[in-house]
Amino acid sequence: MTLLAILAATLMAGVGSVWLAALLGFGILARYTEHMLSLAAGALLATAFMHLLPEAFESQVSADHLFPTLLAGLIFFFLLDKAELWHHGHEHHHAHHHDHDEHKVHEGHQQRSGGSWAILTGDSVHCFGDGVLIASAFVADMRLGVVAALAVLMHEVPHHMGDLAVLRQSNDNRRMAFVKVSLAGALTAMGGLVGYFLVAELKAYLPYFLAIASSSFLYVALADLIPQLQKKLSARETFTQIIWLVVGMGMVTLASHLTHSSH
Repeated sequence: MTLLAILAATLMAGVGSVWLAALLGFGILARYTEHMLSLAAGALLATAFMHLLPEAFESQVSADHLFPTLLAGLIFFFLLDKAELWHHGHEHHHAHHHDHDEHKVHEGHQQRSGGSWAILTGDSVHCFGDGVLIASAFVADMRLGVVAALAVLMHEVPHHMGDLAVLRQSNDNRRMAFVKVSLAGALTAMGGLVGYFLVAELKAYLPYFLAIASSSFLYVALADLIPQLQKKLSARETFTQIIWLVVGMGMVTLASHLTHSSH
């Protein structure tokens, strides 16, 4: 019974949050495509600094271990992005003309991969970790498990909106971006399954999962998104960018606060 509840809850939290994010990002907020990049940067930074890292540092693992993990993660995602750029360099001229339906997010972006592998790797690690967290909550108490699953669902929606925006502008069409993020989200269920059987052993490694996931979101926000937002704009356009950046941060921070107050 507990295992079935864990699988249902992790699928709802992992994949359901992607569907809700797509509904908002591609539906209600679709006309604000350009602003979604600012929202994405804000959501990724807030997810790392307001949610994942505080949770990692609340554990028994010392900062002496977590900071090197964070640094190693940043270097790993930098190298991953390099490998992806080399790969895209060979293919890019074939796909060049299929981008006319994209809003001009910025000029010359075809040469950039958009950090999509870093996003998907970080997402997968993060979702797997979420699954383990949900499983451990269910093992402790059924009601706590339901609260944990709803909490994950809430804080993942703004974050996945950011992910979809990043993938959308790295030459993915909507469907492909949606499928990729949904697959990453589905790893929440795998984390739940593994967590159910190995919850005691895996608990010790959760802070490291959280630090690695943080490093991927920080890398994409700081190395890929924010440099794009630094192009020369009018005062009004810059103000709009900042507003959307703050909205992205606010959504994740609010969801995180609601999560903690409901525990």
